[in-house]
Amino acid sequence: MAQGSKKAVLYAICVNAIITVLKTIAALVTHSAAMMNEAVHSLMDTLNQIFLLIGLKRGGLPADQEYAFGHGQKKYLWNLWSAIGLFSIGCGLGLAHAWHSWHKLGHSQAPESVSFLGLEIAPVWISAVVLVIAFLLEGYVLLVAGKEFFSRMRAAGRRNPFAYLMSADDPTLLAVLLEDSIAVTGVILAATGIAMTYTTGNPKWDIGFSVLIALMLGLTAIFLGKINMRYLTSVRDQGAERAFHDIVKHHREIERYHDLRSVIVDDTHTVVVAEIELREEVLMRNMRERIATHERELLERVPEHRRTDAVIEYAETRATIQATLEATEQVIDSLEAALKQRCPQVFHLTIEIDGIAAPSKLDDPQQLERGL
Repeated sequence: MAQGSKKAVLYAICVNAIITVLKTIAALVTHSAAMMNEAVHSLMDTLNQIFLLIGLKRGGLPADQEYAFGHGQKKYLWNLWSAIGLFSIGCGLGLAHAWHSWHKLGHSQAPESVSFLGLEIAPVWISAVVLVIAFLLEGYVLLVAGKEFFSRMRAAGRRNPFAYLMSADDPTLLAVLLEDSIAVTGVILAATGIAMTYTTGNPKWDIGFSVLIALMLGLTAIFLGKINMRYLTSVRDQGAERAFHDIVKHHREIERYHDLRSVIVDDTHTVVVAEIELREEVLMRNMRERIATHERELLERVPEHRRTDAVIEYAETRATIQATLEATEQVIDSLEAALKQRCPQVFHLTIEIDGIAAPSKLDDPQQLERGL
């Protein structure tokens, strides 16, 4: 999963860096407000995707003494900083430049032609060439991110891309997909504004579409911030909870469950907690044979001359406890295996039996004599 996101991010960084340079040059030459806001847009995209790449690398670090479930949530934190910070700044810069361009109307004129290699070129053609290059490059990156997105959507068994966009568990890929979709839309808006200005001779069209581009950046910040905030809070894994319900419903040893909860740590780690009630008649099946087996194994570790009544009574009690725990552990292990098979992201499952946490396996039976 992370490799697909990383590939999309790397493509986006390279492409947006190139486009930023081209748009900046075109904006300075043509004095186009829409082109300048597109340059700001591409610059914010480039910086944002660098933040995403840092988040992927930091978030991919394994668990350690300080981070029990790994560093996965750092990815959401870097994405959040990127979305709220960079895109909000980009929106502010774009609106400020549009306001500045509005106040300069009538005080400055765009050049009628630009000299390049001895040729006189109309500024509109410079803008057109840059926007065509930007459209093709942004479209290619969008295609890479889109293929990864739809591949994961099909793997998750989902059909509605808009619903999956809101619930997908990898905000890095969503950020790249959304940014490139908006980048392509921004190119179209800039081209429309420049074309309308060229056709009508009214520069207000260019400024108006530059405002739309800036506002798109602001909406992007809000949307991406909302997605990443969702994973930085204790959001439940609804899919894992539904899978747990289905598994318990068909598990003959379990009567019912209570207090089912889950929390998504990151896109590869989910913790599930539940309390279950076991069916006594199923749990007690073959219990006599299990107790007898454990009691015999315990007493075989004690020399015959030391098998007093107290030792035998202790062995019977401990064999009963051990057989009961063994039966409950088998139920819990099978439940955990079935859930992890359905939901590989479930990293940890905690089960309580009748409100009491299921203890771990007993120590070595050699402690029998020491226990006396």
